[in-house]
Amino acid sequence: MAGTKIDAAETVSLFCRLNLNGKKELPVRSSEMGLLILLVTSKEKITPKAAADFFGVSKPMVASMVKSLTLGGYIRKEAIEQDKRKYILIPEAKAVSLVEATRSEYVHTMTLLENGMGKQEFSELMRLLEKANAVLQLERKGNNE
Repeated sequence: MAGTKIDAAETVSLFCRLNLNGKKELPVRSSEMGLLILLVTSKEKITPKAAADFFGVSKPMVASMVKSLTLGGYIRKEAIEQDKRKYILIPEAKAVSLVEATRSEYVHTMTLLENGMGKQEFSELMRLLEKANAVLQLERKGNNE
């Protein structure tokens, strides 16, 4: 167990590096991959504002990702009938293929953790990560207001 906050930060950093190691070959940045996963898996229509709210980031940050992903042929923008200034983000077949191909990598990592830790410890890890994410998101929201 980590003894100091420095040890804890190093442990978290190592975990993140190990978890991301297998995903280096992605043709898009990890933040863009997150947006693609959201667009491909969501049952709702996603606007840039909805994506920014979901990830807890600024709308200009999402706009940058949208520009890059549009140029790469991963998504397209479709105007909303009621307000032509707003648009929804539509994943192209290229995005769907990429998400499906990488989903198995993500699932493999989680399966590896669950098998190595056992179901109970893995569930506890997920519960604690969800709680930690909520704390960090609350802090981020407080700083953005």
